[in-house]
Order: sequence, then C-alpha cells, then structure tokens
Amino acid sequence: MKIVLMTIGKTNEKYLIEGISNYQKRLKHYTNFEMMEIPNIKNVKNLSEAELMKKEGELILKQIQSSDHLVLLDDKGKDFTSPKFAHKLQQWMLSGKKTLVFLVGGAYGFSEEVYKRGNEKLSLSKMTFSHQMVRLFFVEQIYRGYTILNNEPYHHQ
Repeated sequence: MKIVLMTIGKTNEKYLIEGISNYQKRLKHYTNFEMMEIPNIKNVKNLSEAELMKKEGELILKQIQSSDHLVLLDDKGKDFTSPKFAHKLQQWMLSGKKTLVFLVGGAYGFSEEVYKRGNEKLSLSKMTFSHQMVRLFFVEQIYRGYTILNNEPYHHQ
C-alpha cells in the first residue's frame, strides 16, 4: 500500500523539513510513503475564504485518483490513540487499498467538494497546530504506527 501525505503549500522552516525528512527515511523500511505539496494559490488577498477553499479544492481533486482512499485530517474527524491508529493502518493495509491519501487542508480547511470526496476524517488533536507542524506530527505518527505493528521498542505504553 502506498501512503501519500498531501498538503497545501511548502514547509519553509528548516527544523520541520529536517524532522520530516528523518521520518520519511525511517518509513522507507515499512511502506511506500510520499509527500505531495500543492502550491499555494497566488493573489489570495482578492479572494474570500470560500473562494480560496474552492480553488484549493479544485487543485486537490485534480490530484486524487478515483481509486484513492482519501482521509481528511480535520479537527472534526475521529481521534485515535497511537495504538488504535496503528490498528487502523493495519485495517487499511488488509483491505487491499492501493493508495491511502491523507490530506492537510489550507488555512481555512476544505471545500465542500473535498468533504464530499473524502472517505474518512481523522483528527490529530482537539488543539490547533500550524499546517507546517501537522506534517511533522503526522509523519511521526505513521512511523510510530508501523513500529507498534512490528512490536518494535519505539512506542512505550
């Protein structure tokens, strides 16, 4: 199964880029993992929040294949402990899904069209994090999930 973390915009903080890269390297041992960055919309000052979400949504949906299982990282989604997330990862793997796409939306969230296309919603926390930090947190959780599934000593209960 291929796992894709799709995001809007680039990560520009060096410490986040280094952290993400570290976990991407670790993940190669377990799965085919890829990050896909969709460029920020230009001239957003002239757009309302709804117009910006719609334009971002159009760019997102162009990248999603009909066979992709799309999981929206959304504060209203289901929340998991790390062991339960690992179990969910295992369920996705066993279900025969070819590509699992996790999506981090833009600053204002997802368009209605993206919500309609999404197969599931997952929450990382009830707290709010910057879109750049979510990338590092989530890549680490995917890695943690695989170490849990493989009974490796990374995760402590």
